[in-house]
Amino acid sequence: MERIKTGIKGLDEIISGFPQGRTIILTGDAGSGKTIFALQFAKSSCLQNKKTAYITTEEDEGDLLRQTDSFKWDMKHLMDKGTLEFVELAGLRARVTEAEMNIGVEAMKGNFEKLIHDISPDREVVIIDSLGSHTAKLTPYEFRDRFDLLIYELKERNITALIILDSATSQEFNELALFAAYGAIKLMKKENPYTGRRERVMDIIKMRSTRTPIEFITYEIRSDGISLISESEDE
Repeated sequence: MERIKTGIKGLDEIISGFPQGRTIILTGDAGSGKTIFALQFAKSSCLQNKKTAYITTEEDEGDLLRQTDSFKWDMKHLMDKGTLEFVELAGLRARVTEAEMNIGVEAMKGNFEKLIHDISPDREVVIIDSLGSHTAKLTPYEFRDRFDLLIYELKERNITALIILDSATSQEFNELALFAAYGAIKLMKKENPYTGRRERVMDIIKMRSTRTPIEFITYEIRSDGISLISESEDE
């Protein structure tokens, strides 16, 4: 199975990248680096000549580019080449909220597959950051039905997808999403019992067709992005 490198230093040595044409979910605490992870993967996929769409439902393109500039990632060059496109849905979220007030909640419940209808048909990688704004008031049955349909459509188009679930959505629908996705990674902030210091750790919960470690993996957000900490650095 062909794989697409994540661009996360140390992670690709463990999982060899994300399986092509499959969907991976990324969950995590606030401030754990979910968006940085997603942007780093977007950059990496573009550098592997994969046409990539970054769908943002929370922040606008300018905010995301300011983040990438802080790591000295030249995303504008990738956009100019046509390799990367940002699709902003933050404004849509406000319009949906207004529509809910006017015509009732039932008619506006999340239709996940519509998220990818506005991307260019030649996109090979899609990142959704995040799904949370489209899950409000969904029942577990409705979430699973829509999430399964989204994953089916992505697979039919042979799109490699990274879908971020915010902490609230993950808490409510985590098991349903885990069942449907090909892989799942969780980012956390925990206290090291030996040092008493807070640190960021990554849990590769599942990755089908891949040997994965059981233990948590420590990582840092450095000047050039997310990097896993090797055992020698940890010491």
